[in-house]
Amino acid sequence: MFDNTCKLIGELYSTDFATWLLGEPMTLTVLSPTGLTWEPMRTDGVILLQSNEVVLHIQFQTQPDESLPFEMAYYYVRIYERFPDKQIHQVVIYLEKTTSEQVYKTTFSIENLHHEFEVIRLWEQSPDTFIKSIGLLPFAVLSATGNKVKTLQQVAETIDKLPQKQTQSHISAATAILASLVLEEEVIERLLRKDIMRESIIYQSFEAERRNKKVREIALNLLAEGISIEVVARSTGLPPEAVQQLQQQQTKE
Repeated sequence: MFDNTCKLIGELYSTDFATWLLGEPMTLTVLSPTGLTWEPMRTDGVILLQSNEVVLHIQFQTQPDESLPFEMAYYYVRIYERFPDKQIHQVVIYLEKTTSEQVYKTTFSIENLHHEFEVIRLWEQSPDTFIKSIGLLPFAVLSATGNKVKTLQQVAETIDKLPQKQTQSHISAATAILASLVLEEEVIERLLRKDIMRESIIYQSFEAERRNKKVREIALNLLAEGISIEVVARSTGLPPEAVQQLQQQQTKE
């Protein structure tokens, strides 16, 4: 859920991301992963942005994943296949602090193949990097700040000064969602205006995703109790095909 929030922010404020990750405020457009992936390769948290000269591939991660280095190599080959004349810049951005060694891996190597990509661990980054840029404000509270509440308050004050209400809504929503990784909900609600963030597609998408996750959890619990697919579908509102997929997933696990 959190990586998709970052994905939306990256798409809405791609120039800020280009300035941060590429070193210059170039105009980037969204490139759909469609045509670049083979199932079951994930697209959650994946942003592909392009200019005339470069493709910027960003992968947001909340938790470490052993398969990620392979996925980065895979995406590189697929992007190169489609855009052989463009530079390809790949970045993995880890959101939540962890002691896992996986977040320090920047290569994928097998016999006769070696691939490298950039990794950014937000908890090691200076908050100044994010405070200065509107599109990056939501990441400030996840950075190497000594006082996350004070940083969130600083972000909230900056949001209140933004001239456009829609921008206030998007940035406030994304900030609240990401802040929930490190701060209590009561603190977040005290510092950020919920009435503004509710108008954002980012907040609405997050809430819809959270509701869907809850429904799927209920369906899995009912299936674990031996309830039939038909009854689970009627009880949760999920299509029978979706319930069947959950049952197959549960069986594999």
